[in-house]
Amino acid sequence: MGVNVIDRRLNPSGKSLPNRQRFIRLAKAAIKDAVVRSIRERALGDVKSGEVVNIPFKRIAEPRLHHASQGGDREHVLPGNKEFVKGDTLPKPKSGEGGGGSEGSPDGEGEDDFRFTISADEYLSVLFEELELPDLAKAKFKDVETLRYHRAGHSSSGSPANLNLERSLRKSLSRRICLKRPKREEMAALEAEIAELEAMPGRGEADESRLIELRASRDSMAAKMRRVAYIDPVDLRYNRFESTPQPTAQAVMFCLMDVSGSMTEDMKDLAKRFFLLLHLFLTRQYKHVDIVFIRHTSEAKEVDEETFFNSRETGGTVVSTALEEMRRVVEARYPVDEWNIYAAQASDGDNYSSDSGKCLQLLTEGVLPVCQYFAYIEVYDPRQAEIFLSSLNVSDLWKDYESVAGGRPNFAMKRVFNKGDVFPVFHQLFSKARAAA
Repeated sequence: MGVNVIDRRLNPSGKSLPNRQRFIRLAKAAIKDAVVRSIRERALGDVKSGEVVNIPFKRIAEPRLHHASQGGDREHVLPGNKEFVKGDTLPKPKSGEGGGGSEGSPDGEGEDDFRFTISADEYLSVLFEELELPDLAKAKFKDVETLRYHRAGHSSSGSPANLNLERSLRKSLSRRICLKRPKREEMAALEAEIAELEAMPGRGEADESRLIELRASRDSMAAKMRRVAYIDPVDLRYNRFESTPQPTAQAVMFCLMDVSGSMTEDMKDLAKRFFLLLHLFLTRQYKHVDIVFIRHTSEAKEVDEETFFNSRETGGTVVSTALEEMRRVVEARYPVDEWNIYAAQASDGDNYSSDSGKCLQLLTEGVLPVCQYFAYIEVYDPRQAEIFLSSLNVSDLWKDYESVAGGRPNFAMKRVFNKGDVFPVFHQLFSKARAAA
């Protein structure tokens, strides 16, 4: 649930609140730029560590309001002045005088950029703050760890933090009325009358009798006030809360990666960077998400995380084997009516020519109908990127997938040419704006 914070504070002295908010946005933008840049420049195994951020010092200083050095009316006299008095009109300086020049200084000093380090947790928060899985709908009470607490009346015992003052005082008032506990106003009036009689000179017999009666009444009222406490433990009422299990959305993400001989090391690096971002995103943002790793050459098999990212196996290319393996795992472990199923596939677009028909059939009949969302990225060797920049110069697999993608909101396709494209493409595929659409 989002929280909107509205700052209603008045402008601080000499400062403008809009300028302050602009400064905060600039600093945040600089942090985000540094995070995105690090995805491109870092080694593959170092993607999830912290980051050093540099912000130009002139952008750190918060803007302040002050009088202009030129123009305006001045009524003060600076110390040490021997020529002018208050009220004199100063002549304007001649052209070229009285201002700073543009010539550099041979011995001037400057200031370094503001430099600070953000932790790995802060780094990942900035990285994934605008991303989410689309259409996360199917929920099930299984392995539930999320509990929701809701009000469930009141109890006579509980934690002091849950004490309900209003209800406790109401119970106290009811008990004091029922037991006819004397009021403090009555006691004060009685004390005042006793003091008045005691101060009366020459009291008669009637006054003495009245004074004795009043003192007896005071003692009786005081004794009753001691017996009937203002607040008694039986008056205390505590807010009571009950926990109920929340339906937890279960999701599984299938990561399909082509590791055939046509995939160069640079292409595999791009694909691994994409899947590493996806893995970090899922494990950080979602508690109940399974991740299934599938590598394929001419054959496909499910592997563990270590093998998926580090194995150097290679071979021929048959894309349909990955889709077939995914369908098999779904049927074996992930009932469609209980699990939100997602898939991301990375390939260079090369495929065995006779495999196209089977590949399209598996995609349209076996995979897309059960998927909440299917993302396909096609990676290119950075040395050959300029050849494929045109949307007309694409692989046969891209053409086949493109023929399926039309009119299917749960299918998205992107191309990655270099390291700088990985995060923008990842952001486009899993942005909240896209999920909402």
